[in-house]
Amino acid sequence: MSITAEFDATLRQPERDLIARARAFAETHVAPNAAQWEWERRHPTEAIRAACAEGLHTVELPAAQGGHGMSFSTKLRMCEEMARHDYAFAFSLVNHANATTRLARDGSAGLVGRLLPRMLSGEVIGCAGLSEPGAGSDFAAITTRARKVDGGWMLDGAKAWIGNAAVAGVIATYAQTDPSLGSRGIGCFAVEAERPGFHREAPFALHGGHAHGAGGFRMEGYLAPDDAVLQLPGEAFKMALTGINGARAYVAAMCCGMLAASIDVATAYTNERKTFGRHVIEHQGVRWKLVDALTDLEAARLLTYRAARLIDQKADAVLPAAHAKKFATEMALRRIADCIQAMGANGLRAEYPLARHLACAKIACYTDGSIEMMNERIGQSLRRGK
Repeated sequence: MSITAEFDATLRQPERDLIARARAFAETHVAPNAAQWEWERRHPTEAIRAACAEGLHTVELPAAQGGHGMSFSTKLRMCEEMARHDYAFAFSLVNHANATTRLARDGSAGLVGRLLPRMLSGEVIGCAGLSEPGAGSDFAAITTRARKVDGGWMLDGAKAWIGNAAVAGVIATYAQTDPSLGSRGIGCFAVEAERPGFHREAPFALHGGHAHGAGGFRMEGYLAPDDAVLQLPGEAFKMALTGINGARAYVAAMCCGMLAASIDVATAYTNERKTFGRHVIEHQGVRWKLVDALTDLEAARLLTYRAARLIDQKADAVLPAAHAKKFATEMALRRIADCIQAMGANGLRAEYPLARHLACAKIACYTDGSIEMMNERIGQSLRRGK
């Protein structure tokens, strides 16, 4: 039995059924369209809404609020299956899923009543607004300001590198209320694109991952009403750090999904193509590269699934998630390139997904904490003698 099959066997049958639905959805809606989304440099909003119609964005949302009330591990495995066909689409969907669950959990009754139905249907796409033009991994250094005024909070500042920013209608936006308090002064507010003072920037023109919808926005005199507060200063920063372990784990899972697909494509190709009178797979130099990729995939999945189990158990997953993300992103970048090399120049052809996967593997190296940040996080355990 494979490591993935063993992991899935620990889940409940309804969870395994939902993963199977996500796999079928990805094969039907994502695989045939992912290349076109990339060439057209656009966000696949219609496919995200189709996923919402299937309930694929409400894995963790409680059943009482219209969700499935399932485990984090289920969400992680769905991300892995989706990323086999397009990491960027998977990331867009999970961002919307997280925003939906977040608003349902932390929003005021009025906010939930007004926005949750629209987010459940996919009419309104959600995301989180942490990074800024001058503050990425150093989250505590954000400069977007929130000033208390009558009836709410006045927000001014800019955000950048925000997934789904190209289309999002509601963004859980972090802002500093008192710079003298450092991270303890950061609050979180539900910012709506339809309200005055919100200005969306053009989506970033990247060399891959356009289905991610990465971009930014500005707030100039944006009034967030009192009922738009998701977390008050003193709580927002801590809550953001709590969620980062899950993000690092599912990014690692998505890297596993991309590599698994790349190995499948390269294996099929090298078993068909002949050079010097032999199938390419019969050449030891090529075959061993694919073997190394398989071994790294097994190791990455073990690290990733361990982090997922700990998150479900509400145990300490800080270091396991950091190890998983560090290893999975680095190995995906290297091993997807090896899969392309095994196919020769044909590995770069648009009819194959490998070049898209390679670009997205590089994106994953920065997402939710760069490799260098993972090194620093893991390195802290050495300094503490753990």
